[in-house]
Amino acid sequence: MASVPYPFTAVVGMDDMRLSLVLNAVSPAIGGVLVRGEKGTAKSTVVRGLTALLPALEVVAGCRFSCAPDSPDPQCPDGPHEPGPGVSRPTRLVELPVGASEDRLVGALDIERALSEGVKAFEPGLLAAAHRGILYVDEVNLLHDHLVDLLLDAAAMGASYVEREGVSVRHAARFLLVGTMNPEEGELRPQLLDRFGLTVEVAASREPEQRVRVVRRRLAYDEDPAAFAARWTAEEGELRERIAAARALLPSVRLGDGALRQISATCAAFEVDGMRADIVMARTATALAAWAGRTEVDSDDVRQAALLALPHRRRRNPFDAPGLDEDKLDQTLEESKGDDDPEPDPDPGDGGPDGGPDGGGPGGVPPQGGPQEGGPAEGGTPEGRADESAEAPAGQAPAPAPSPAAEQPAASAAEPFRTKVLSVPGLGEGAQGRRSRARTDHGRTTGARRPNGALTKLHLAATVQAAAPHQRARGRSGPGLVVRRDDLRQAVREGREGNLVLFAVDASGSMAARKRMGAVKGAVLSLLLDAYQRRDKVGLVTFRGSGAELALPPTSSVDAAAARLERLPTGGRTPLGAGLLKAHDVLRVERLRDPARRPLLVVVTDGRATGGPEPLKLAARAAGLHAAEGIASVVVDCETGPVRLGLAAELARSLGGTAVTLDELRADAIAGLVRDARGDSRGAGRAA
Repeated sequence: MASVPYPFTAVVGMDDMRLSLVLNAVSPAIGGVLVRGEKGTAKSTVVRGLTALLPALEVVAGCRFSCAPDSPDPQCPDGPHEPGPGVSRPTRLVELPVGASEDRLVGALDIERALSEGVKAFEPGLLAAAHRGILYVDEVNLLHDHLVDLLLDAAAMGASYVEREGVSVRHAARFLLVGTMNPEEGELRPQLLDRFGLTVEVAASREPEQRVRVVRRRLAYDEDPAAFAARWTAEEGELRERIAAARALLPSVRLGDGALRQISATCAAFEVDGMRADIVMARTATALAAWAGRTEVDSDDVRQAALLALPHRRRRNPFDAPGLDEDKLDQTLEESKGDDDPEPDPDPGDGGPDGGPDGGGPGGVPPQGGPQEGGPAEGGTPEGRADESAEAPAGQAPAPAPSPAAEQPAASAAEPFRTKVLSVPGLGEGAQGRRSRARTDHGRTTGARRPNGALTKLHLAATVQAAAPHQRARGRSGPGLVVRRDDLRQAVREGREGNLVLFAVDASGSMAARKRMGAVKGAVLSLLLDAYQRRDKVGLVTFRGSGAELALPPTSSVDAAAARLERLPTGGRTPLGAGLLKAHDVLRVERLRDPARRPLLVVVTDGRATGGPEPLKLAARAAGLHAAEGIASVVVDCETGPVRLGLAAELARSLGGTAVTLDELRADAIAGLVRDARGDSRGAGRAA
């Protein structure tokens, strides 16, 4: 990897993303940026290029926690510091890997020295390194829950606390949080989502000329990074000066009552939760005015601030697409326009060093060298995608249907509801989540063991018990306990894990009544919502006609699963055996990829088997494969009517799982629906 970062001003397009990052450079109080977009859109490249544009920091010499010389932290672990001259260093961009440990993030405390010597030996983590700089998390939606909790605490308090068995260290941790993510890989927890001040959507341009410029610049950079960066020195310098000028102007910008009234009316109209949106919009609008070289916030600033600060805050559940209704936004701004709003400048050419707004956006985007971009912004919706979606009528599946004449239009899903807990029996060791019992790094303490490697969670009582018999032999003379490495005990903890929830959905003609299929889709959507909240991976297998298909490979994106389910057509026979065999193949492959993540199979069917040769025997054999491997399973019985054959319950017995009707799925009387696959065949539920 080249040591010279790709120049920020050499990036083609990406106007919204570049503007959002620059606004945070002007006013760090905005609270950071979340960048959502497909893979390969240079999200990380743009973020890393921002660092070179930020002003240098003055820090206390030798302080590992970047204390400011004029106002050092009185509780700094390296302190106390006397106010005085400091040293200058560049602003840091600290990257948090998705798989980082807790100690890597917050720092490590040497418990052995703390117990035996009474010394607080502390090794700072990434939060200390990011203080007064940028903390960048690529694939932030894949970050483990315990790391998310630590980030939330630090963002809320502006400090990081490290505690190990009564020994604690505290240091300041105020940083600009920047995250990038691919929505196809799963969504972000709402609590962390709200902590990002702004959000932008990016996508690769479909304009050939713009794509040519992207490729040419990247090839030139890869060939000689230093020479390529040198060609953009002048543009980088101009942008750096403009950011500094906007920072200096920011305290003089006036946010009038009219603009503030528009901000509050907009947040109320879009029903965002809490007051953080109002505050972020106010700070963003003020930064936009300063960036444009003005000392008064106008309606265009408020509108642009709303487009950046509100889309991720108006989502009510994971299936809502982010975004704002711009017609509603314009109407709200017009209705709430105050008398003290300044008149818009009729000559946008005076708006700043680069000639004012670029492309009509208030405040403009960061200047780019070279020819002006003629294509659409990277974050826009390409015309090709709109045409593509218009060509597929609602009701047609992306995969070819076995019998188009028998296919029926896709039914709309009923309203989702809160489901009962589905869990895998036993004790797992998979990725941390919120579904099934597992040995984890967090949770309640259930025992102790000798540490394998570095000690992370001390079991104090077990350590003292191990050291106590040897105190006389070790010559203990004072009040302290003489502790050796062999005495240390690691706490064994039990928490919850995320599972792979694989749905096998019957889409045959026997399920095709629109009202009935709508109820089935509503139930599956409810289970998908539950999987999102419990941090599971999900997959979707559908079967109808003469075979089965993997409609969605296992993924962390419940949005993708919901979209595939919504378009699911119905019709044809019921190849139940083929569906179960396809599910078995999917689980076998996933077991090789992630052996620690335990699966949960959810079969949604009425239990009929009519497709293919000897359908009943094939279904029984396929169910036997799942039962033999101990795969936890639930059959959601979709049979309706006064006369019921009980085929779904029979299938559940063959799978070694549990059958539950659509009504029972939400009944308060059932606490858990999955029993041990090796248990009896009567289908008795066991509380989760």
